[in-house]
This record gives sequence, structure tokens and C-alpha cells, in this order.
Amino acid sequence: MALRDTDTTGQPIETLRASRSEIARPRPQLVRDSFVDLDGDWGFAHDDSDLGLSEHWHDGRELPDRIRVPFPPESPASGVGETGFHPVVWYRRVLESEDLDAAGHAAGRRLILHFGAVDHRATVWVDGHVVGTHEGGHTPFGFDVTDALDAATDQHTIVVRAEDDPHDLAQPRGKQDWHEDPHAIWYHRTTGIWQTVWLESVSPQHVTALNWTSDLTAGTVTVEVSLRRRADSIVHVRIAHEGRPLGSASVQAGDTTTTLTFPLAGQTNGQHYEHLLWRPENPVLLDAWVRVETDGFESDAVASYLGLRSVSWAEGALLLNDRPITIRSVLSQGYWPESHLTAPSADALRREAELISELGFNSVRVHQKIEDERFLYWADRLGLLVWGEMPATYTFSTEAVRRTTAEWTEAVMRDRAHPSIITWVPLNESWGVQHIASRADQRAFAESLYHLTKALDPTRPVISNDGWELGTSDLWTIHDYEWDGRVLADRYDIDEAALRTYIGGIGPAGRRIRLDGTDDAGQPVMLTEFGGVKWAADASPTDSWGYSEASDADDYARRLAEILGAVQSGTRGFGGRAAGLAGWCWTQLTDTMQERNGLLTEAREPKLPIETLRSLIEGTTIS
Repeated sequence: MALRDTDTTGQPIETLRASRSEIARPRPQLVRDSFVDLDGDWGFAHDDSDLGLSEHWHDGRELPDRIRVPFPPESPASGVGETGFHPVVWYRRVLESEDLDAAGHAAGRRLILHFGAVDHRATVWVDGHVVGTHEGGHTPFGFDVTDALDAATDQHTIVVRAEDDPHDLAQPRGKQDWHEDPHAIWYHRTTGIWQTVWLESVSPQHVTALNWTSDLTAGTVTVEVSLRRRADSIVHVRIAHEGRPLGSASVQAGDTTTTLTFPLAGQTNGQHYEHLLWRPENPVLLDAWVRVETDGFESDAVASYLGLRSVSWAEGALLLNDRPITIRSVLSQGYWPESHLTAPSADALRREAELISELGFNSVRVHQKIEDERFLYWADRLGLLVWGEMPATYTFSTEAVRRTTAEWTEAVMRDRAHPSIITWVPLNESWGVQHIASRADQRAFAESLYHLTKALDPTRPVISNDGWELGTSDLWTIHDYEWDGRVLADRYDIDEAALRTYIGGIGPAGRRIRLDGTDDAGQPVMLTEFGGVKWAADASPTDSWGYSEASDADDYARRLAEILGAVQSGTRGFGGRAAGLAGWCWTQLTDTMQERNGLLTEAREPKLPIETLRSLIEGTTIS
């Protein structure tokens, strides 16, 4: 049968793409209009004595306090602002009939309750029934709550218990402090719900996940469609650009996962194919629609998008679409003073991506955080290259291995279809594998994460342990906070043979850059943390710091110019240079609590005129 031009709610399917372009949805590459967000005022309680389970708080009783979801209770924006040790917290929200109506729910459909992230372990009840549990504080999950709804009432109660032991160093925690007060480079903890909660109504047979990949040489697109269950279903896929059809395909679904590969019109037509390739200066996104026909009826229709691009390396260069690209990146903590790891608003995620681009960077390393997927949506739209990084544990144990592996798998599976992500970073600076150079088990774990990532996503480079002590790795990366430009130039403004010798020895942190037994096959070399100059025009906390410190605005500009200039002079493509560093990552985008070494303040105000900063970052001169 011919499929209708509307989704299952009667919404014209093309308008889903148009409406998504106005504001990113919680899951931007799998869009339906049958959803409602549940952010806002919830009941809340700390449970420091862990009595809630034995006292049956999950039966839906009122909780004593209020919180503004999705902001973590440690943040001022939550309305709680309590930063002490609270290992167990509870949440409660009543679903009204209006919520179900707004989600497009009706008889015969299924109701899915989604959580963007809950740190660290969550149990969810609806009307007193457990609907599911999830472990992993940085990745999304959802439960079908339909059968838990009490048919005798129009009101339904959601209860969430979150457990987040601040002293459990085997939890992937990133830069959340295990001390009561933030110290050194760590900051406030994030407990419980910290990303959007939303409700979605779907048919019993529906799409649960999509993954897009492309073969630029063959001019084809492949989509992996995951379905809720095995059924007599046909999957239809259509792709277009600015209303012009590019390709379509249909296939009988033989299992819960179905893969389609089909050609795109014009993508084998000589040089013309480059017009549709996604890259920073031309971030073309293609519109896509996936429909599912089950037992002769349309059971689901979703809008999506993709970018045609490839990432690889050869002869010391990082290649985007088989062309060398020089990375100008910045390290971002994704942290706001009023809301901590949660962005203050959806618009703040957009503005963060815009600011990075306006400063002259073409890339961002989101450090020790799996960022809200809506940020990746804006990176996709703006042509901003992203490094996907796993939050670290702070101990090595079988439990740390299990948790990291499970959560990293979820992160890669969630984000691998985003064209903006160009590399994966499962480990940083040997955090959680402190003795990787001497312990076989820790090195084996790092190697296994590299190979696991390549198995889940063979389309991107993987950095096995960013900064130093790299084993099997697609990039050689170095962290170096030397502030003297002359010393930096001596290290990096050198010929290719000297650079290769350098990465085979002891690095600036006193650790080997490459582990013994690794082979240099010409992988790109990058300086992925450097800079870190502290300067604040206003009063700073007494414990504030940077890797070096400027005395005033002029000194700050001079230091930035000296450090950036020394590194840029050793970078491929700079001044016609044919070899050298393939890119770099400046520390950091914004001040973050006691770390006052941002180019911007915590309020996202530039410390120098943005035109000045851009000229320094791009290595140009303001006329």
C-alpha cells in the first residue's frame, strides 16, 4: 500500500523537520510530535538515612521539598542548592490527563517515559509499580509505563529514586568532586536527574533507534533501523535536501534490527558530489524520514537527518572527506555557575556552540562529560567538530571496568550518527588506569576500550588515552601547559623526523607519550591540552588558579599570542607548512568555578574583544 504523507498523529511528516529546526528536540535525530516534556516543579527529598525504600516512599506519597527538574539539587537553578553529601534522593511528579493528551496518547498506543540522564543509579515507579532501573549517570534511558498506569484514575504518579554515592570512586564521575567542597580542578557533584524528562506516545511497533553512515566513494547511505519487536513490518526510508529527493528504499524487516543501503542521486557524478558533503565551512544536513508499515497499516513515522562525511587519517594528517584538515579546538567543561552540568536552557546549548564558532575554533573537546544531545544537534547545524569523551572513574577495579564499559557503549551508540563527532576519547590522562605503563591489566582495559569503540563505530578515529601513555591509538595526543612560547616552539616547531622522535620519548608531563611496544605508523600528532592562562578583571576566589597568570588585559593578550603563535607555527598548513602538528586544543572555553583560565567568564563574556580573540585563534592579524 502507498504510505500517507503524514505521521501517525496526522502531522505532515515534512513539518517535523521544519519544526525541529526552530528548537532541538530531546532526541534530535529521531523526532515525533507525539511527546511532552515533564521538566519543571517536582516533589523532592534527600534520604540521607536511606529509609525511603523501607518506608515505601515509592507508593506515591507527597515529598517534603520541591525541585525544579532537570537541574541537579546541588545547583542554585534547582531551587535546592544543597552541595553537601547526599547519596540518595527521591523525586515525585503527578501526570495529569492533560500531559497524556499533550503527548498524543490514545487507546492502543504505548507510553514511554524518557530520562536524558540520572546520576548515577535510578529506579522508577509509576502508580506504585517498578517500571525499570538504570545504572550510568550520563546516558539516556526510557521505560514503557503503559501497563503500570492505574486505570481507575486520571492522575498517575511518577516516583524516582536516585543513588549517587559521592565516595564511590568506581563510578564514572568525570570532574565531580569526591570532597565536600570543590578543590583543584574538580567541581560540585551532580546528583539525580540532570537532563530533560519527557513523555512520548508511540504505537506498539515503532522505531527505537537510528544510525546513519555513508560511503562517499560509492555514493551510498546506510541506515540501521531498530524496531521495538519482531513483526510483519516493512521499513521505508526517504532522503531529501531542501525539498529535492535524493534517494529512497524499502525493505521487509526480518528482525528487530534492519539495515538498508541505497544510492543517493548525483553522489557518483564527478565533483558534483562534494556539494552535499558535510564540513565546517559547509555543514549540509540531509532530511530523512523513516516509516514503518505493519500488517498493512502505518505504525510509525519519524523525522531524522544525517550528514555525508568521512573521517580518517594518513601520513600524519587528519582527513575530513579525504582532505587534510587542521584542528583548532577548545576544551569545554559544559558547566554553568547557576545550573552546573545542566545547561540553563535549550537556548544556552545553542549559544555555546555559536560562541565557539564565533571565537574562530572549528572544533570542541567536551571534557569529561557526555553532553546533552541537543548540543550535538547545534554542532551538526553549525559545522562544529566535536570530540566525544567518557567521564572517568578514579580507581581501577572490576566494578570500574564494568561500569565504564557499559556506559561508554551507551554513549557511543547514542551519538555515533552525529556528523559533528569526529573522534572518540574513552580515557583521559590515565585517569582510572594510573599505572597503565606498568600494569598489564590496566593496559589491557585501555586496549579493550579502543577496540570496543572501533567495533561499535568503525567510521571514526579513537584516541586510546588522551594526553600521554597511549597504546593502540589512531592519534598521538599530548598535553603540555608550558607557558614560555620559546620552549613550546622548540618542542613543536620542528621537522617531521624530530616530531616523530619526540612522541617516542618522555613527554612534558614526565610520562611516556607512547607506551612501550606501540608502533608509529604515521598517525596525526596533536597538542590536545595547552594554554590555560589565568586572568580575571574582577575579584577571583582565593583558591582560583590557572597554569600561568596574566597581570592585566594587555599581558593576557600577549601571553595568548605567544603561546598560540608558538603552537600554530608548528602546525600543518600554517604558513604553507607541509608537516607537523595536525591540530591543537586550547584550555579552556570558560572559567569554571576556581579554574579562572577561560577565554570567557563563567557568564560567557569574552575577556578580550571577540575579534581580538578570533584573530589570535585563527593566527591572523586584525587590520
